[in-house]
Amino acid sequence: MAARPTAPEKRPNFFSQLRTLFTFTRDAYKWLPYVLAGIVVLGIALGVGIGFLIPPFAIWSVILWGFTGLLAGILAAMITMTRLSTKAMYRKIDGMPGAAGHVLSTSLGRHWQSTEMPVGVNPRTQEAVYRAIGRGGVVLVGEGSRGRLTRLVNEERSKIQRVASGVPVTVLYLGHGDDDVEVKNLASTIKSLPKKVDRASMAAVIKRVDSVSQSLASLPIPKGIDPTKARAPRPR
Repeated sequence: MAARPTAPEKRPNFFSQLRTLFTFTRDAYKWLPYVLAGIVVLGIALGVGIGFLIPPFAIWSVILWGFTGLLAGILAAMITMTRLSTKAMYRKIDGMPGAAGHVLSTSLGRHWQSTEMPVGVNPRTQEAVYRAIGRGGVVLVGEGSRGRLTRLVNEERSKIQRVASGVPVTVLYLGHGDDDVEVKNLASTIKSLPKKVDRASMAAVIKRVDSVSQSLASLPIPKGIDPTKARAPRPR
């Protein structure tokens, strides 16, 4: 029997992650290198300009302000690239089965609890319902045809109302229709819901809902999103 390796798995360093992030974003936005270079150059120009304008004039002041502008430009470029990478991720997963679960599990923050697993699935059509619980109550997100999701949504809503009476239940449908929510707006829509549940009640609701949730181990999980490809890597 082969012995397990004792050496810890080597994680990619900061520059490797940054290169991966840049490549991922550039694939979606071919003009990315020019924009980033322009932001850095603009930062340097602003810094040098400030150095010339602040009296008394001194070459070391200009150099110092130029260096400060360089750092500010690099920071602004990284922020821009991170935001563009998020948009690129949403474009990549839009319309793919499992997109709702991916967003719920990665983009809601600590005030909401959810998983990438659906709480209800139509095995034949792969329509799915996902659930998030937070300060805004319980949110059910339907992914697929509204008509075929009616039964799954009603079953999950009834289950929640049975164990957490009085807690608001919001139903959202992922799509591009007039009453639908696009995947890029899903997280912001949920986080903008008014806070109706305090922290203690939220924990109790999570415990009650989890206690009556049936096991989904035998249900097929919508496939289509490879987290290693769909998720925009972030430098650490």
